[in-house]
Amino acid sequence: MLDLAALRAIDFHTHAEEPCGCHADDGYDDLQSAMARYFRAPWAHPPTIDQTAAHYRAQNIAAVIFPVDAERETGYRRYANEEVAEACARHSDILIPFASIDPARGRMGAREARRLIADHGIRGFKFHPTMQGFYPNDRTAYPLYEAIAESGLPALFHTGQTGVGAGMRGGNGMRLKYSNPMHLDDVAVDFPDMPIVLAHPSFPWQDEALAVATHKPNVWIDLSGWRPKYFPPILVRYADTLLRDRVLFGSDWPMIAPELWLEEFEDLAIKAENRPGILKGNAARLLGLKEMR
Repeated sequence: MLDLAALRAIDFHTHAEEPCGCHADDGYDDLQSAMARYFRAPWAHPPTIDQTAAHYRAQNIAAVIFPVDAERETGYRRYANEEVAEACARHSDILIPFASIDPARGRMGAREARRLIADHGIRGFKFHPTMQGFYPNDRTAYPLYEAIAESGLPALFHTGQTGVGAGMRGGNGMRLKYSNPMHLDDVAVDFPDMPIVLAHPSFPWQDEALAVATHKPNVWIDLSGWRPKYFPPILVRYADTLLRDRVLFGSDWPMIAPELWLEEFEDLAIKAENRPGILKGNAARLLGLKEMR
């Protein structure tokens, strides 16, 4: 169980990776290598869930962690949600498991979501429209959203440009258009009780993301995927004012280390009284976490 009071922060955006080399025939290792070059990541092979837990425990930071189910669109084998949940259960003092389901699975995906919540302790769901090849407001995704909404758990969506496929021939087939955050305005209207998290500074659609989040009270923003020194000034301004209660620390581990992100966050023009919420309090409230007595 998480000891909320003792934690330094909650990282709302980390990736679960299988041991590198499990599926040499599907191209995923090549994708990971290209992403590591793009982000200048310091590792030769992405860390496993056990290694991730050890790193975060040493940093005294809890982590929301998830796979991405993009097998239909990319051919990269799916990292089973059940396996991720089981690995996280070994590290329940530091890891918070999210699942990922391709919306194209339709009602079968909705059934899987309900089972994962009931039987595996899943605390939220991750979507990557660019990798999964869908517009978030496509009605084919709505049966899955309905299952998530009835649980009250958050749905986390990649927005903006992505390091996935960056620099590869044809962007490795990744289409950026799917990740415009304005598509999530429809979802926020149609599922007003489902917490929606817009992941990352949403370049080149930062204003759209801020517009949706300020207009729809069920929309949040995580600050992952960019080092804070590169954050656009308007995002920092909103994080320190209008959205201070709905902005979340996120690193995008293993591409960005949480300790590096936190070090650069110290230099941002954000008031001292707003920092604890961004680093931990807002995530704890969104996830329904309570301090241990």
